Amino acid sequence: MILRQITILNYKNIAQAELTLSPKMNCLIGQNGEGKTNLLDAVHFLALCRSSTTSLDSACIRHEAETAMLQGFFEHEDGQTEEIALGLARGRKKQLKRNKKTYKRLAEHIGLIPLVMVSPTDQLLISGGSEERRKFMDVVIAQTDRRYLDALVCYNKALTQRNALLKQEEPAPDADLLSLWEEEMARYGQTIFEARSRYVEEFVPVFQQIYSIVSQGREIVDLKYSSHAQRGNLLEVIQRDRAKDLIMGYSLHGVHRDELEMTLGGYPLRREGSQGQNKTFLIALKLAQFDFLRRAGSLTTPLLLLDDLFDKLDADRVEQIVHLVSGDRFGQIFITDTNREHLDQILSRMGGDYRLFHVKGGEVTA
Repeated sequence: MILRQITILNYKNIAQAELTLSPKMNCLIGQNGEGKTNLLDAVHFLALCRSSTTSLDSACIRHEAETAMLQGFFEHEDGQTEEIALGLARGRKKQLKRNKKTYKRLAEHIGLIPLVMVSPTDQLLISGGSEERRKFMDVVIAQTDRRYLDALVCYNKALTQRNALLKQEEPAPDADLLSLWEEEMARYGQTIFEARSRYVEEFVPVFQQIYSIVSQGREIVDLKYSSHAQRGNLLEVIQRDRAKDLIMGYSLHGVHRDELEMTLGGYPLRREGSQGQNKTFLIALKLAQFDFLRRAGSLTTPLLLLDDLFDKLDADRVEQIVHLVSGDRFGQIFITDTNREHLDQILSRMGGDYRLFHVKGGEVTA
């Protein structure tokens, strides 16, 4: 997949921009806070129907404006084109159109434009709660499996309904209604568990290989998926502690508590990893994500967005990453940096088509 052209209006600090892009490498140069990440985020929104930095759509509208608009012209490997247009307005639902036709359900768009983004906020995968690591799995699997996305929506609806009943004091929650939502949680939770299990099994060897290349074999890393569904029949696991759930007022068991344990040398990464090791771990995760999408998705090469890639890495690791991303396995790349030398390293290796953009105060110039 290639993004040929993007038009941005009132998105975050970018008042207006219209860019014609390279099919291979697009470099964004500028100091921190000038709008480089916002431009990448606009691409992310067009691909995945949401911002990479906020769950509040209205926060993406420029302060002085009431509406924002994004328009992208994409091209598949076979030459087929897609026009994707997004409209945001304060107090209203976002509108997404494909080739001038409005989607009935935004979920229908997920997977059309596969994308992987590496950014400083990825640190939350290590330092944040388990919901961050579940989201890491969900974002990729949902781009390759529509059934999985539907199961997530249905599971979360059932979980919300069960939790509402558990919080109810007077009258006491209806036991039959609780059973109904528990059955729904178990049904869709099993689908989610099986998909996550398959994903991790296929993902881990690629992740370990990439980490080994970047670190030049200096460390051993691993990922381990744990779920309540591994304890037996999921419905029985959910219902087993219903009395305790009623006391707590929320559901203690289910795939909404799944965890992806990250280790370095056999110990928890958040406790053992240096800044450089953590950054290497995160980059390896995202590049393995890219590989998974490329092979398991719609058989189109994902877009790769690299935001502030080289921060906290030593020269050896930078060299290995440059070698990786400049290879033929990657398609269109967007990369930001404050340091022109880093980008020149990549461009000199690639020797192919590229475009360089300067970003200052929300203005983008070629």
